[in-house]
Amino acid sequence: MALPKKRHSAARGRKRRTHWKIAKTNLIPCPQCKQPKLAHRVCLICGYYAGKQVIEVKIKQKKKKAR
Repeated sequence: MALPKKRHSAARGRKRRTHWKIAKTNLIPCPQCKQPKLAHRVCLICGYYAGKQVIEVKIKQKKKKAR
C-alpha cells in the first residue's frame, strides 16, 4: 500500500473535509393530515401512504393526575 512521502498540513486535510456535511432531512406535508413526514414513507400520524390507509394508528390517551 502506498504511503505519503511527506506530511500533509492540517489545513490541507481540513480543505478535503469541507464537503463532509450532514444532509438536511427532506420533509413533505402528508396529503391526508398535512403533518410533515419523510418522503416515500408511511405517515406516522394518520397511517396513510399513497392515498391508502396502510397501518392503523392508535390514539394516545392523556394520563390523568391522581390526587
